[in-house]
Amino acid sequence: MSGIGAVGLVLLASLASMAVYALGGRRKDKDATRKGSQFLMGAGDFLVHWFMWVLGPVDRAALRLGLTPDFFNFAGLGLGVVAGLLIAGGELIAAGWVIAAGGVCDILDGRLARALRVDSDYGKFIDSTFDRFVEVFVFLGFTYHLRGFALGPAMATAAICGSLLVSYTRARGESVGVLCKEGLMQRAERLVLTCLVCLTDGFITRRAGWPPGTAALWVVSLIAVGTFVTAAHRTLWIATRLRERRNPD
Repeated sequence: MSGIGAVGLVLLASLASMAVYALGGRRKDKDATRKGSQFLMGAGDFLVHWFMWVLGPVDRAALRLGLTPDFFNFAGLGLGVVAGLLIAGGELIAAGWVIAAGGVCDILDGRLARALRVDSDYGKFIDSTFDRFVEVFVFLGFTYHLRGFALGPAMATAAICGSLLVSYTRARGESVGVLCKEGLMQRAERLVLTCLVCLTDGFITRRAGWPPGTAALWVVSLIAVGTFVTAAHRTLWIATRLRERRNPD
């Protein structure tokens, strides 16, 4: 089966499961609700709770097998390295599936930690830090893969910098007592975009008659612009909260 054929089957299965989930009452995932998980600034919350419902059997199997949050942390890190190498080597479809698997690991580590009541500052640090490593590996892969485009490496480098700035502004805000989850181009959105474009770049470019990698360049550029806008928005948002705290009415 071709790569795009597999993508089509997964898409059809996903749409069918969404229908089953919706007809079954669209019950919200308690863990995602407690954590305040969002997608597309709340517009995609249906997708969040549907995906947690889909992952339910995997979640329960991991608990029965005695897998630990660290297992998924390190598995996600390893998958991030593999994804970056695959992207650099031009194997975008394989990289897309690896990114998807890494995203699942990124979700399961926190869910297991909370279910086992072992969530800690150590876990939060490892999870957040490994996420940054994974993104750097992926965008470094794009930096090499897009070297044939005049702005390819520059856009991929900008995406790395912007992604790190988004995370840095949140971390600095939390360090001074201001929690900020504002902004459109957050970790989940970046992961979904990179996964989807890896899976579909070949199909899109062949159909349009464009050079391979064109769709990937557009998406990486979108991420670069979106992350800088998100980082700037968070900076202003946090600064405003801090100024209000310093000068209360």
